[in-house]
Amino acid sequence: MPSPSDHPPRRDPDYVNFPPFETEDLRANLTRFLDTPFEDDSSQTRKIGHYKWGVYAFFDYDGEPIYVGQTNEMLRTRIRRHLTNQRTDAVAMSVLDPFEVLEIEVWPLPQFQETNRADVAARQHLDALERVITQRAVEQSEFKAILNEKDPPLGPLVVEAPRSLRARIVSNRVYELRSHPDFRIARRSLIISRLAQVISERKVQGGLRRVLLTQAMRLQWLASRRYDALGGAASVEQETDEDV
Repeated sequence: MPSPSDHPPRRDPDYVNFPPFETEDLRANLTRFLDTPFEDDSSQTRKIGHYKWGVYAFFDYDGEPIYVGQTNEMLRTRIRRHLTNQRTDAVAMSVLDPFEVLEIEVWPLPQFQETNRADVAARQHLDALERVITQRAVEQSEFKAILNEKDPPLGPLVVEAPRSLRARIVSNRVYELRSHPDFRIARRSLIISRLAQVISERKVQGGLRRVLLTQAMRLQWLASRRYDALGGAASVEQETDEDV
């Protein structure tokens, strides 16, 4: 017969400071992704999150690209800030919903690993890579738009995208919870409402209104697909005399 010590202690949420399951799951899977060994174009191998310079993209549960960003402080730091409790402007303004992110792809720039953040040539290369990845994301999008509030910096430099790593950061259990279309419709509606509230309370630039328009298109597309899948017009009941 097993002794009491064979069982882990029960965690009482009223007395123990630990996050909800989905939050713990995200942190664990994000850490696993960021700790993945990656062999870059220079034939060096390091954990993907340890690259200092690079571009990253987030994808939703339909494989749609939804957000592209860049960093010269470290991929691990920047990506975690987006998706965990270290909030960024994109999350705080309801531009990006971490609940929508299923996969991440990153394009590290190993040649600038020891380069100072103020280096002009390195920054120009980073901006050029962000333009390439953003253009690719927009072209691949069903809506020909992503959720970035601002466009990448302009510049004449043209670069090729380096080797990348793409992986899922959501467990099967969380996927089952979040992938249901009705949950996603409700969640997306909530984010649109929050974003519209932000816009109504502030003097905002056109980029935030573009995000609102893109989110509205994404919601309409998802709701329409769900409606059609369940029978569309044929699924709507007819009124009876009892309803009058």
